[in-house]
Formats: sequence, C-alpha cells, structure tokens
Amino acid sequence: MSDYIVSARKYRPDSFESLVGQENIARTLKNSIKRGQLAHAYLFCGPRGVGKTSTARIFAKTINCENPGPDMEPCGKCGSCLSFAEGRSYCIHELDAASNNGVDDIKALIDQVRIPPQTGKYSVYIIDEVHMLSSSAFNAFLKTLEEPPAYAIFILATTEKHKILPTILSRCQTYDFNRITVDGIVGNLRGIAEKEGVSIDDESLHVIAMKADGAMRDALTIFDQTVAFCGKTVRYEEVLKNLNVLDYEYSFSLTDAFLSGDYRTAFLKFDEILCKGFNALYFVSALSSHFRDLLVSRTSGLEALLDLPESLRQRYREQSGRCSLQFIYEAMNITVQCESAYRSSVNPRFLIELALMKLSLLNSRLSDRKTAVPEQQAKTENEPPAAAAAPAGTAAGTAASAAARHEPVPAAEVKTVSGQDSKPAEQQTDAASDVRPRARKTREGKQASALSLQSIMDESDGIPAGPASSSSSPEKAKVPDEELVSRWPDLVALYAAKPRLSNALNSAALSVSEEEGKRYVIFKVSNEAQKDWIESKLLHELEGRFRQLSGVPDVYLKVDVEPADERPQTMYMPSEKAKDLMSRNDEVRSLVSEFGLDVK
Repeated sequence: MSDYIVSARKYRPDSFESLVGQENIARTLKNSIKRGQLAHAYLFCGPRGVGKTSTARIFAKTINCENPGPDMEPCGKCGSCLSFAEGRSYCIHELDAASNNGVDDIKALIDQVRIPPQTGKYSVYIIDEVHMLSSSAFNAFLKTLEEPPAYAIFILATTEKHKILPTILSRCQTYDFNRITVDGIVGNLRGIAEKEGVSIDDESLHVIAMKADGAMRDALTIFDQTVAFCGKTVRYEEVLKNLNVLDYEYSFSLTDAFLSGDYRTAFLKFDEILCKGFNALYFVSALSSHFRDLLVSRTSGLEALLDLPESLRQRYREQSGRCSLQFIYEAMNITVQCESAYRSSVNPRFLIELALMKLSLLNSRLSDRKTAVPEQQAKTENEPPAAAAAPAGTAAGTAASAAARHEPVPAAEVKTVSGQDSKPAEQQTDAASDVRPRARKTREGKQASALSLQSIMDESDGIPAGPASSSSSPEKAKVPDEELVSRWPDLVALYAAKPRLSNALNSAALSVSEEEGKRYVIFKVSNEAQKDWIESKLLHELEGRFRQLSGVPDVYLKVDVEPADERPQTMYMPSEKAKDLMSRNDEVRSLVSEFGLDVK
C-alpha cells in the first residue's frame, strides 16, 4: 500500500514532449532557451489541471540542465536533473502563495533571492496560486520582480489572472494555457491504461474525458477511481454507474420514440431515469446536447465539432438521417424553453412531461404543415393569371384578361386610363401574350418561397404563413369593418408572453376609417408614452401580423391616444366599487340604508 502512487503524480509530465495540449507554449519556451532569450519573469495562467506548474518545473529543470538535447529537452541524467527529480535541488524553489501570502513571506523571499545559486546557472522561483498574495505583498514584491539579479527567474502560476495587479502583469511574459481537448485526454489515458495493464474501451475513456472538463489531473483522478471500482477490466456500463453519467442509449431511444409519436415510451423512460437518481434538469440538458449532436452530424463539414468515438458517431449519423432539419430545430427550441422554465416551475416533473409530449407530437405537426403547403400552392395555381398582370380597367388589364381566356383583344379596348393614345393593337396583343409567362414565373416564385426560413419561423411562432401581398393579386371583395375588428383578439393572443404590449392592445379602443384611399384600423392607447413606444418599435411588426391574421394585405394600423374624458373610469378602491354598485342597484342602496352601513 505504501508504494502506491496516484496516476496524477506517477505520470506527471517531466519533459516538454510529455505535455498534452500545450504544444504552442512548449515550442515557445524551447525556442527561448535555444536562443538564450530568457525573460526574468513569466506568468502561467489557465484553468485547473492543464499543466501550469508542471510546465514551470520542466522549464526550470531544462534551463539548469548540463546536457540538454538538440530539441531542448532535459537529459534527466546530469546532477541538476537528478537532484531535481529527488527533491533536493538548491536551484529550484517552490512557494505556495496560498499559505505564504503576507509581506513577511515576501521579505523572506527577497532575502533568499540575493543568494546566488551554488550549482547550475539560474535560481528559479516558482510561486503557485500567486493571486492569493495580498495587495501589500504584491507591492513589496514589485521592485524585486522588476529588477531581479541576473541569475534569478520568477515563474508565477495562477488560475485567476484577473485578481493580479496590472503592475505585476506588465512585468511578466504571460502564457495562457488552454483546456485539454477530449481527444488529447483520451489518447493520454489510453497510453496510461496500457502501461498499467488495464483493459478499457474507447467509449469509457470518452466518458471519463467528458467528465474531466478539459483538466488532465481530473481525468487521471477519475481514471484511478474507475479502476478501483471496476478492476483491471473496465466495462462501459460500470463506468456510467460509477460516475453517475446518463447513458447515450436513453437519448437515442427517446428520439426514436419522438419520431414515431410514442409518448408512452418517452414517459416510461423518463420515470426510469428518475428512479435511478438522476437530476431531472440534467436529463433535459442531456436531451438538448443530443439534439445538438444530431444537428452537427446531419450537417456536412461540422464533424470536427463532435467529440465522440467512431461507434457513437456512426449512430448519430444514422439517426440524424431520419430527422428533418426542422424537427431538430423545433426539438432544440422545446428543450431550451423547458430548461429556462424549470427553476421557476412549481411542478417541474409535469413541465418536463409536457415537453416530452410536445416532442412526441412534433413530427406529426410538421407532416400536417407539409401537406398544407401543396394545397395552398394548388389554390394559387388555380387562380386566373390575368389579374396578376395589371389592374382591371386598364388596357394592359384588358389584354391580360383576354389572354387568360384565349380570346382576341377587342380593338375598342386599346385606350389607356389617362386618355392618351395607346400603342397599336398588334403591340397590345404581344404584351398580352407575355402575361401568362410572367404569371407563371410569379407562381413559381411563390412556390419556391413557400418553404422559406421566414415561413418556418412564422409557423413556429404559431402564426400561419399567409400569402404575400402584391399589387398583382386578384381583386377581392372588401372585407367588412366588423370582420376586421373581430380579428383583433387573435393579434392580442399572439403577444400573450409580453404582458405590457398585450395589455395595451387588449384595452385599446378600435375604429376603422379610410384616408387617402387607404384603409386604417385605428387603436387608441391610454397615454403618449405607449403611443411613442408602439410607433417607434412595434407598429411595423403589428401591421404585418394583422395582415396575415385578417387576410387583408392592404390594411394599415394607426395608433392614437384616447382622450381622458372618453376613457372608462377604473375603480381601484372598495369604496368606489361599492358606490358604483349602489348607483346601479336600488336593492343594494336600500340594504345599506337599513343596516346603517358606512361606505367611505
């Protein structure tokens, strides 16, 4: 037992070559050693467990090595390297700033810096967790850090760079360490497993790497924990159980249930996950990540964004091929909304089950939309193209109508509206014959835009995508004012999630008028501030939505302020409500009088 050493210490990097994920920093430091361009102060910063202190030790060992290799790697055999490996080096000093963070500790360090190295070229001082130094200690250290002796080199390491004084930062060469990638962690763990005689598959290694979150030290600690639980033969199921990680299989089976509309299976799977002790919010987050990976797998050129073993990559490619892009987008939208509402929900389980129900019905809803689009296109194709060419009553309109009915253009109908002489009848006939190709192109353009991104977004908001308004649309019967006003509650319902706007629209007084040949729906709000807010930011959007809901493409909205004398009086106090009730009901008034009630 006394001989056991944890993997994080046993396999700690001892050369630049053994560093994982920090190749750019290793190359820079080796070049500075090779060219003799050593700075007097370095700052290594980055997240935990990525090799900051290990790099500082390797750098300190290399600059004091008596026989460095051609690639500036420490030899490991000279007296300096051996003394460092055995922990008895007088050239390399390590200080923990977390426990030595006062002015007196820095004064002791300054006195030690004055002593030149007994062996080796440089005295290297590695100060770990340097952000823990107090402001007074930083100020006491400032002068020595700026102008140290020629043989002194300081290497500061920290995980919180923002806590270091700018005067310290300006005197150091700063190196930012990156999080180690999943592939880098997996490769290092695979090599360590071979050295330790541990049999482990790639799926288990990826789970450990994902759990480590970019920190190699955490990954090695989890690896030791897993080996202690599983023994020399590590199985994927045991790793999931030991680390309390949700299996990918649940996400794949749930997505299959969503595609087939089987909400019963989705509910049972969710209950099984809860019975195993998993957090419900973690379950929703795992679903969101699964749909994200499906999107990445479905899109060519994004394979590098998928940090998974090849076996799982193949499963994602297979399942993403059965999912439409719109299904994945809507599914991600549902899970993200569920995540955001989870913490404020009184019944979080019901909230998640409702999201599972939406996901199960999503595929059928998208199929209904697809079948509705051809019907709308068929109606558009059956419309007479004559009206799409020009307004009725003009020479072009007459020619277009005649061309649509395959009739010759009457010679008497070759006058323009302005009363000017028209072109010859032959040119009018040629113009009429060009109407049908233009109308056909218009229909083709409408069909091509029927599945545009805007139509998808409108449908996802619950607003049916109406036909685009155009001056070439056929003239229809005028919609009555009462019918226009009756569509107003539908517009209010669209903004139920925005209480301020919804209340303003719901309480607005409506009227319809025509001004300068345009038809306006006028809604009156309670004050000028509401009017300015709606006119400057929302009027254009409200107008477009109202046109879609009413089916009238040439209706306009206008906002106005309702006069104070026309507003209904709002009663807030109980006494006001009582007096109003007495004024409208004789029985209530007599009841108050008989009992001698005091209404104030």
